[in-house]
Amino acid sequence: MEPVAQTYQDHSRAIWKLGMPLILSNLAQFAIHMTDTVMLGWYDVTALAASTIAGTLFFVIFIVGGGFAQAVTPLVAAAAEERDEVQVRRVTRMGLWLSIFYGLAVTIPFFWTEDILIAIGQDAEVARLSHIYLQIVIWQMVPALIIMTLKSFLAAMEHTAIILWATIGTAVMNGFVNYALIFGNWGMPELGIKGAAIASLSVTAVTVVILVIYILRTLPQFQLFKNFWRSDTEILKRVYLLGWPIGLTSLAEGGLFAASAVMMGWIGAIELAAHGIAIQLASLTFMVHIGFSQAATVRAGRALGRKDEPSLRRGGITAIGMSALYAVVTSLIFLSIPETLVSLFIDPNEPERATLLRIGASLVMVAALFQLVDGLQVLALGLLRGVQDTTVPMVMATISYWVIGLPVSYILAFPLGYGAVGLWLGLVIGLAVAAALLLWRFWARSVRIAPGPLAHQL
Repeated sequence: MEPVAQTYQDHSRAIWKLGMPLILSNLAQFAIHMTDTVMLGWYDVTALAASTIAGTLFFVIFIVGGGFAQAVTPLVAAAAEERDEVQVRRVTRMGLWLSIFYGLAVTIPFFWTEDILIAIGQDAEVARLSHIYLQIVIWQMVPALIIMTLKSFLAAMEHTAIILWATIGTAVMNGFVNYALIFGNWGMPELGIKGAAIASLSVTAVTVVILVIYILRTLPQFQLFKNFWRSDTEILKRVYLLGWPIGLTSLAEGGLFAASAVMMGWIGAIELAAHGIAIQLASLTFMVHIGFSQAATVRAGRALGRKDEPSLRRGGITAIGMSALYAVVTSLIFLSIPETLVSLFIDPNEPERATLLRIGASLVMVAALFQLVDGLQVLALGLLRGVQDTTVPMVMATISYWVIGLPVSYILAFPLGYGAVGLWLGLVIGLAVAAALLLWRFWARSVRIAPGPLAHQL
């Protein structure tokens, strides 16, 4: 039977219905990070610095393993569209296997984090507190990757409301547990940074329980945990081959922004602080683009499962248009009130307030350009993942970020003397190149659907 043609309006409704809970859950997840930052900042600046370094180390390792979890979405979406419940179970189970194996393997180096941080020149007290934090948080790695895998399964099955409510519930829980354990409120011991770590671990454990119970009760037909310890070499290999490029792509992008922060520190402390403010604003709005990208992955995977090329094209155009429209709106806001936005992050009594406002506002105005290109490149990555094309996009993205974006940032900031603004313009150029290449890749190659796994055709 020929697939029923879907209009652009049909696609926009479907993407909105699927994407909105994902967008809101991303914002709730961002709120968890902000809560940790604010509360530790209230408690002790050194504890905040330690959690920042420790959190960065954890996140860099985590996002690489997260590639296996993200590979589950397009594979499950395609299998679900073919009504192949056994394949859905096989893919999800092997995604969980890879996540667990990876999570266990990477915990080992974290037992020596204090020595490692001191060796790379960190302050001894910061290194000590980071080590305390990570000795608790590292046990979060495996359950966090399990959560990511289960969320990928649920998104592919278009059960996104539970992802939203689970994230909102745990965000509220995180705030209360942080308040109790960091400061010693409500009769609890004052544990400082250790309390923040316990809160993170507790929230992660609760989330695993919520998602597992939901899946067992709402989607019992897939029997996800049936024969869980039975190996499946064919599917394990498929999830691995699709997932590792996703993880390395995420690492390349995360590394780009980490490197940009280091270079901004070379310019000056005020510029680095302004950079941090602008990144927070850009990251907040970026959560919406990630939600659109996640929805695009599911829709593209479903179209692939139906071998429905017209739907894939129209859905891709619709998702790109929705992300671009949102980028235009946020860009106009950034251009209209940059100083107002920056002022939200600065103490009125800060001696360097005027300088911070000036530099921060200029970076926020550059972030207006940033919105469009960053949104388009992550949307294109989502579409390509949906059609199970990840290796070539990884190469394209890495070249754009590291061979073009970072060197251009350095040249504009230092030899040409444009400073902080030049550094950000370089990032915009790198992301723009990534967006152009990845959109071309999707349009010219990956929408050609023929029988058999698309990844083998390209």
